[in-house]
Amino acid sequence: MYCNYCGKVIQDDANICAYCGKRVGAVLARKRLLRPKGDRKIAGVCAGFAEYFDLDVTMVRLVWLIVAVMTGVGLLAYPIAWIVMPDEPTLTSAPTGAQLTNT
Repeated sequence: MYCNYCGKVIQDDANICAYCGKRVGAVLARKRLLRPKGDRKIAGVCAGFAEYFDLDVTMVRLVWLIVAVMTGVGLLAYPIAWIVMPDEPTLTSAPTGAQLTNT
């Protein structure tokens, strides 16, 4: 199987390309529109849209800025998206055997 983004040969059962990190093939899990914990500038709204639509975050920020300056819709839509979009859940690691013993 070939990656659609970088063109390299990858495993037939791979969901993510080992070379470029993009999703390939059919992904069973549904993507959710979330505000990621990392790569935030203000609230993570643009980073969330960029991740959801698999676009460059700089491009999304630039388009959002142009729309905000030209029409003013972006100035209203950003706080609404900030309120409506949930935060990315925090991942915690499971306790190991050494942490479970009380010695």
